Amino acid sequence: MEPRLAQYLAEQNLADQTLKVVPLTGDASDRRYFRVLLKNAQPIVLALHAGPIDYASMPFVAIARLLSEVPVPVPSILHHSDPLGVIGLEDLGDVTLQAHLGAATPSEHAALYRQAVGFIVRMQQRGEALRSDAYPPYGIAFDVEKLTWELEFFVKHYLLAYKGATPDEAARAALRAEWSAIVEELAAEPRVLCHRDYHSRNLMLHDGSLFIIDFQDARMGPDTYDLVSLLRDAYVDLSPNQVDALIAYFLAHKSGGKPDDEEFRRRFDLMALQRNLKALGTFGYMTTSRNNTVYIQYMPRTLAYVKANLAKYPRFARLRGLLEPWL
Repeated sequence: MEPRLAQYLAEQNLADQTLKVVPLTGDASDRRYFRVLLKNAQPIVLALHAGPIDYASMPFVAIARLLSEVPVPVPSILHHSDPLGVIGLEDLGDVTLQAHLGAATPSEHAALYRQAVGFIVRMQQRGEALRSDAYPPYGIAFDVEKLTWELEFFVKHYLLAYKGATPDEAARAALRAEWSAIVEELAAEPRVLCHRDYHSRNLMLHDGSLFIIDFQDARMGPDTYDLVSLLRDAYVDLSPNQVDALIAYFLAHKSGGKPDDEEFRRRFDLMALQRNLKALGTFGYMTTSRNNTVYIQYMPRTLAYVKANLAKYPRFARLRGLLEPWL
């Protein structure tokens, strides 16, 4: 066993109760996760960080507290050790929303997605009332700088590194102009509390309900952001009818908006274009810089989203022409 885990279990008086420690599939961070099977008790999950932590100042801890106040379901934090870099968490099992969909009936599928959309509405509606400097998301936002950085991340890690593109300076300048138009509009929208990575792999099915994980990067952003993450998910196919129905559900519960709210759908598609381009950058980065090729399989779906939005709106004709050789 990893020595820090063994020491942690001993310090928490769990060593004698431990039956087995099982490595779990990690995320794109430098954290590693382990399930600890215990005698006569529910299993727990240990998050092992790269080194020592400062629990009291960790965004994950503060945001877990914030989301519990909303409230939306998140895993309970059980215990921790700063010097060992370990946090003990409630074990939510292995069934993500993505994994469950293959076994779900159409009615179960629809109900789970409505629940997921309902959580977004609740976070947005309660987020403003809970605003406090004690919670990190209220001090950071998807502003011009952040949104531009993400699109340049796409250029660097997808276009240049993964596709081997060699755009000349005129093409690069043209891309920067297109990015500027997109991010200026997105950054100017009213901001709400956003999870930041709200998709089918970060929603766990446990005890009949969805639980939200991987929320440590929450920040303020457009009201379309989390909905785009869920409905334009790189890991799951949703039909146009399903997307339309869930957008209508969101609008009806958020503000009584009409299901055919064309302006919201335009803003939704703009946010989707930005987020999907960033996702391609992440997949390119994981492939070329981290030698993790598992994300290549998710590129075609994400590319399809991008190409559909570029073709849908005349305003993107120039951007479509710039990107077409590498999409």
